[in-house]
Amino acid sequence: GPRRHDANPGAHDGGTDPANLPAPGEFADTWLIVPCFNEATVIRGVLENALRTFPNIVAVNDGSRDASATEIHAAGAHLVNHPVNLGQGAAIQTGIEYARAQAGAEYFVTFDADGQHQVKDVVAMVRRLRDEPIDIVVGTRFGRPKSEDDQVPLIKRIVLKTVVALSPKTRRLGLTDAHNGLRAFNRKVALQTNLRMNGMSHASEFVNLMDELDWRVAEQPVDILYTEYSMSKGQSLFNGVNILSDSLIARRLP
Repeated sequence: GPRRHDANPGAHDGGTDPANLPAPGEFADTWLIVPCFNEATVIRGVLENALRTFPNIVAVNDGSRDASATEIHAAGAHLVNHPVNLGQGAAIQTGIEYARAQAGAEYFVTFDADGQHQVKDVVAMVRRLRDEPIDIVVGTRFGRPKSEDDQVPLIKRIVLKTVVALSPKTRRLGLTDAHNGLRAFNRKVALQTNLRMNGMSHASEFVNLMDELDWRVAEQPVDILYTEYSMSKGQSLFNGVNILSDSLIARRLP
């Protein structure tokens, strides 16, 4: 069968500099929210790796038709099941509602199930929430020197930059990569988040909420691992066109 993709090899366990390694219990007040749809081949490895740093993770199994729920349970994360597939926005909303109801939950992170996101980036983002006067930190694939931008496939880069160009709110907030799924935010944001759009358009909805509710926003350069596996799951131009049309719909919602 296909070689199992280890989402985050050991080098990514929170950064290679020992000084940056989290102290035990540092993130007891932080919850990772992982929407999951048919990710059984990789999600257990992704969750087990993240759990070494972040003990509180809720994975929302969004009507998967594979063994995702079994793998989530085996990894040791909290599991919430949607009986049918409601879309990523709905899965994130369910996860936020679950996490914000837990005792001691102060910080929240939306984190992908497919291994693209790095634990070391989450560590840096949550630390910024603690130390700086900000409510939400959004990952950006475009915060590095130009030479390092090549990790993002060209067609994806064009689509993402076009989304920003077409969105006055995104530009006003100073965001360069509004459709980055890696976000860390505080309890105020978690309590005010009520996503109503189901699919990938929840990213545009997040931007609307940042703008309308005057959340204090910052960006964090992050590394996205584009694996063969993640690339096979909707990094296509068609997906980009959907994102563009969803952005326009979100702008027209009351």
